[in-house]
Amino acid sequence: MNGRVYNVLFLCTGNSARSIMGEVLVNHWGQGRFRGYSAGSHPKGRVNPMTLALLRDLKFSTEGLRSKDWDEFAKPGAPEMDFVFTVCDNTASEVCPVWSGQPITAHWGVPDPAEVEGNEKSRMLAFREAFAALEKRVKIFVNLPIASLDRFKLQGKLDEVGRLPGHS
Repeated sequence: MNGRVYNVLFLCTGNSARSIMGEVLVNHWGQGRFRGYSAGSHPKGRVNPMTLALLRDLKFSTEGLRSKDWDEFAKPGAPEMDFVFTVCDNTASEVCPVWSGQPITAHWGVPDPAEVEGNEKSRMLAFREAFAALEKRVKIFVNLPIASLDRFKLQGKLDEVGRLPGHS
């Protein structure tokens, strides 16, 4: 490993569930080699309470998590992203801001657990399923030999990860 820390941005529309999970997961499984961030095209302004409850139940830190606009990462002085992953189909079809550094992008669509209706148990199951799908992808991603792959091969690998079961 070359000692470099890679910045990873997860995007969804509301930045209240899936992208927050991606941020937490890459920070956890990336073990200091990756720094996760998240944002939304139309942020809700708060993290979904079920997202926070699930993360706490699974013993992940929720400190500092907040719903934020993706423009925050396109401003001067923002961290330069190496990777940008969209986790919802709506965001994947939107025109994103211009990210400095020409990050590699991929779509890792996961159904929105916040849209599931029903009792608390069925809604929490949807959050757990989204979390599991993202966790599987993040674990594969952080274990890729990034430094030894050229940009084209790395893009192909990231696209493959996005096609794993659990996509929307």
